[in-house]
Amino acid sequence: MNSITIAGTLGRDCELKTLNNGDSVAAFSVADSAGRDKGTIWWNCELWGKRADSLSRYLIKGQAVAVSGVITESEWTDKDGNKRKNMKIRVNDVALQGGRKESSEPEEYRQPAKKAQPAFDDDDSDLPF
Repeated sequence: MNSITIAGTLGRDCELKTLNNGDSVAAFSVADSAGRDKGTIWWNCELWGKRADSLSRYLIKGQAVAVSGVITESEWTDKDGNKRKNMKIRVNDVALQGGRKESSEPEEYRQPAKKAQPAFDDDDSDLPF
């Protein structure tokens, strides 16, 4: 089974495109830091369909994400006659991590923060001692 899950940070804002057949595709890149000594791996990702439309406004540079999907490979010949290969992740699931990043999101989409409920009642007036 060809599947991959990575967590990282978006390296650029998502680019949303609509194809001639009406399908939407959101393209973005995720930086996967393997550690201080290992360097960074950049993954090109594509999210298709209605989820691309709805999530594209949240996929902005600096947003921490976890993505899972399948690796696709394409081959082509460049203008100099060299064979080239490219690998992308065709995303099945996206999870936004961490806090919300500032975006151009309209105010009516923003939810007010909920107050945390205490885990227990600290009123000890009914204790027998």
